[in-house]
Parts: sequence; structure tokens; C-alpha cells
Amino acid sequence: VQLVESGGGLIQAGGSLRLSCSASGTFDSINAMAWYRQAPGKERELVARVISGGATDYADSVKGRFTISGDNVKNVVYLQMNSLKPDDTAVYYCNAEVKIIVNVEGASVVRNYWGQGTQVTVTS
Repeated sequence: VQLVESGGGLIQAGGSLRLSCSASGTFDSINAMAWYRQAPGKERELVARVISGGATDYADSVKGRFTISGDNVKNVVYLQMNSLKPDDTAVYYCNAEVKIIVNVEGASVVRNYWGQGTQVTVTS
């Protein structure tokens, strides 16, 4: 499974960016997709997640500013980021939890995959 992110960049505080992540490869379904971020010297943290039923959750620091959405047909997840702040500066990583059926009886495994990351830099 490959995750390819796009949409990062350099932007002034108060601006907006939209990140995209496309999942491809061999899997049977996607349980959830999420965006994480990691700033220099800090641990990777969950930003937003959407599960297969459409439910979403967000880090408190981005609630009301970021919106995660998914396209189940295209296996793409988006992160719309508005009112960006310098504290949002980080490498943003896409994460996908997928289900893979492993035998004819329908037994399955769940695997987690990461994208390569995309840099978001917000200047004051």
C-alpha cells in the first residue's frame, strides 16, 4: 500500500492550504485515514482522523480551523487547513489503516501505512 501526499508549502499566518493523500495498492477496504504532524523537536501527534463510517475527530489545537474529508471511491483523504498559525508548522504525514483479506474463509489482517510526509511552513 502506498500513500502519496501533496499540497504542503509555505504560507503566511491566516492563510489556507489543502493537503491531499491518495492510497493505492492491494487492500480490501480502508478502516480509517488520518493526518499526523511532527514539528522539529516534538513527537508526532494526531491532527485529524476520519473513519470509514464518516465520523471524524480532531486535535483540540485545530478544531474549528481544520476539516478532514474523504473520498471512498478514489481512496483519497483531504485536510483543509484554514486560519493557519506559525504553530501549525510541521511535516504532515498521512496514515491509513487498511483491512486485507488473507484467505478464502475471509480471515483478515489490519495494517497501518504512512506517507512520506509533506512540509507545511507558516510564517508570521
